[in-house]
Amino acid sequence: MSPIRMGRASVRAVSAAELGSRTTDLSMALVSGADELDPSGVTVARRVVDKAVERSGIGGDHTVVALAGATGSGKSSLFNALVGADVATIGARRPTTSRPTAGLWGDSDASELLDWLGVAARHVVDTGAAPAKGTAGAPAASGQVAGSLDGLVLLDLPDFDSRELAHRREAERVLELVDVFVWVTDPQKYADARLHDEFVSLLSQHDAVTLAVLNQSDRLAPEAVKTLTQDLSKLLVADGVTDAKVLATSTVTGQGIAELKQRLANAVAGHAASRQRLKADIIGAATKLRAGVADSEADVGRVPRDELDVSLARAAGVPIVLDAVARDYRREAFAHTGWLFARWTKGFAADPLRRLRLDRTGGRPPIHVEIDGADVRAVLGRSSIPAPTVSTASAVDLATRTFVREASQGLPVRWTQAVEDAVDGGDGALTDSLDRAVIGTSLRARRPVWWFVVNVLQWVLGLVALVGLIWYAVLWGLALLQLPRPETPSVGIVPLPLVMLVAGVLVGIGLGVLSRWWARIGARHRRTVVAKRLTESVAMVADEHILIPVDEVLMRHRETREHLEAAAG
Repeated sequence: MSPIRMGRASVRAVSAAELGSRTTDLSMALVSGADELDPSGVTVARRVVDKAVERSGIGGDHTVVALAGATGSGKSSLFNALVGADVATIGARRPTTSRPTAGLWGDSDASELLDWLGVAARHVVDTGAAPAKGTAGAPAASGQVAGSLDGLVLLDLPDFDSRELAHRREAERVLELVDVFVWVTDPQKYADARLHDEFVSLLSQHDAVTLAVLNQSDRLAPEAVKTLTQDLSKLLVADGVTDAKVLATSTVTGQGIAELKQRLANAVAGHAASRQRLKADIIGAATKLRAGVADSEADVGRVPRDELDVSLARAAGVPIVLDAVARDYRREAFAHTGWLFARWTKGFAADPLRRLRLDRTGGRPPIHVEIDGADVRAVLGRSSIPAPTVSTASAVDLATRTFVREASQGLPVRWTQAVEDAVDGGDGALTDSLDRAVIGTSLRARRPVWWFVVNVLQWVLGLVALVGLIWYAVLWGLALLQLPRPETPSVGIVPLPLVMLVAGVLVGIGLGVLSRWWARIGARHRRTVVAKRLTESVAMVADEHILIPVDEVLMRHRETREHLEAAAG
């Protein structure tokens, strides 16, 4: 199929919806992962997003084509030949072109677009005028163009190898904004390393809107032209331009000018080149940033955390608290089930939970009572659990690092560092949270029913023993006063008061011993129940200070990867 046949444009149509979707995805990737992505790539991506938004907001259907080339390649002459007028300055003195010059086809106003491009020199092409003459008096173009050039904005850029730094930077600036690249070279500089390494290869993703022109072909024999165009095509393929197109032109003989115009008409047709260029920029920026994220990330919920929970529990003093809970259970069991006349000894035993400020029964101290440090801790919601030892703190740090390493396995360095930074490992916040978690956990439960039953029995036995004792005391008083004593009932040969006293004491003591043994079993059960509660509380602290922050970073990583993949397509 002929490359100049009407309607066979080389630019694939890109819808505004697709471009908008890709732009949004790239922007969202920058929002979620800019701090962890390559800074230079982020800067480029932000410029691309800004350019896409700004260009999409400019009205009019225009296609911007840039003629870029080295000094002496004849691009200004080629520009004049395409425009049909001597607009660009041509001369032997170099550099000639210092500022971009624009040629405009059609009646549509391109002022806003040219202002955005920063191009002040503008020339409206008169399509009805006679064609301009070449440098040797030959026609600048021959043949008819199938299609219209209306909407074309053709730019003649400064030489990218100019000895004037400002000229080179101006050419590079405009090249970031145009839609179609036309690399103009000549038989002497077609293999120039600067052209291929610093421009063509870097913009190779734009192959759908890239065209190479071997100008000044009139200086070569036909066979040499064919050889050089083939060689230039190979160089372009090596640069990454997969579908390299090379035209041989001459502004002296008019060779290839009509075909070049047809290529430009094809690019203008459908007005798709601008969106194709923006799409290519977005794909390039997203692809570059995609190298900064992994192909997957860990599921925090599946990362082993047993070691972490155990170390945090030790740091929170859970073993100490559980010992206190067991002692408190046995102490309370003795107060309710112990021998009635031995319960007063409970006051000599310190309340284990109160010593740790975990009894949660304290109120506001009287005004006349001096407030000590323990009271201050109680007011501030702090316990008196001993601070973690150095070895315990080291175990927490090791377990945390192990967990973070497992969660960040396979991530790039910046993301791994972000995961580590997200974990709260300083300023005592973790320790305070663990202490508050222990304080906020219920360490007691309902009193067992057997306490009530045994307590009733102990009171009955105590009263029986007391009645027996009082009975004996009365009998003793009557005997002391030498008063007649009433007949005393007996059980067999044993007086009833003695039976009541001995039975009440011995059975009460025996029941108390049995209750103490049963209380040890109950204390182990209470320890297990409270251990489960404390484990859940400590796990919630681990979630708050470690798992959730890590998961947030991994979620941002996943969102960044998905948005970049969507932007790159």
